[in-house]
Amino acid sequence: MLKLIIIDDEKSGRELLTTLLGICCDNIKVVAQAESIEDGIYAIILYRPDIVMLDIRMQDGCGFELLKKFNPIDFKIIFISASEEYIPEASAFNPIDYILKPVSPEYLISAIRKAEKSLNLVNEIALI
Repeated sequence: MLKLIIIDDEKSGRELLTTLLGICCDNIKVVAQAESIEDGIYAIILYRPDIVMLDIRMQDGCGFELLKKFNPIDFKIIFISASEEYIPEASAFNPIDYILKPVSPEYLISAIRKAEKSLNLVNEIALI
């Protein structure tokens, strides 16, 4: 079971993602939700997730600021954003995917599958 954290300042967005993940992705457990950069940092430190779904523009700052607090970044990133304008800057963090809001189940499932494959590959390499 992979641990996932959702960081988004929109409660309805977090709830929708949690519901979709519960329906579509049986290998994922949402271990925490955060509505701010500060709460997101705390949740990542506390839960050590495999995957973080991260909004970029939030009321208290930018998701990129959160990521800069972790070196190395030891979790897979799936950005969720209402705007395409951040794609170039997001690519610097080597995300698994960049999903535009409103999130469609198809794109969400695809992103989760990519993250699972990437994590499985990392685990296989670690065993060598």
